[in-house]
Amino acid sequence: MSDRDPASGTIRRERGGIVLWLLGGLGLVVLLIAGYLLFALNVSYSDGERSGVLQKFSRKGWVIKTWEGELAMTTVPGVAPVLWNFTVRDEAAAQQVSAGLGKPVVVHYTEHRGLPGNLFGETPYFVDNVRLAGEGAAAAPEL
Repeated sequence: MSDRDPASGTIRRERGGIVLWLLGGLGLVVLLIAGYLLFALNVSYSDGERSGVLQKFSRKGWVIKTWEGELAMTTVPGVAPVLWNFTVRDEAAAQQVSAGLGKPVVVHYTEHRGLPGNLFGETPYFVDNVRLAGEGAAAAPEL
């Protein structure tokens, strides 16, 4: 049987072939998006530490619940502090942060750029470790 339509002379295509192409294309798009999200969540753009006083910490989110916090960083007493917002996704780290509320702390964070909207947290800064500001610091030399 010929693939050409005798009346018009055009090539006939099977409907099943077109549906398979569309499903394959949709599957490829889903795989690309999933791969991008895995990359963006697991590879950090930057990481570092910030110090200040933890002043706010709450659990938020419509679908995926994350802990959102606020660190007040000040350089000179009497000057308005700079507020730095962060996200905590791990429950163990959330307990550490909660224990440090109202105290001077040092937080370790990783920055993940390119995440879509607020689905994975309200900020790109994910805190994974907290310690009190005096812990683990070397003793100051005597003058």
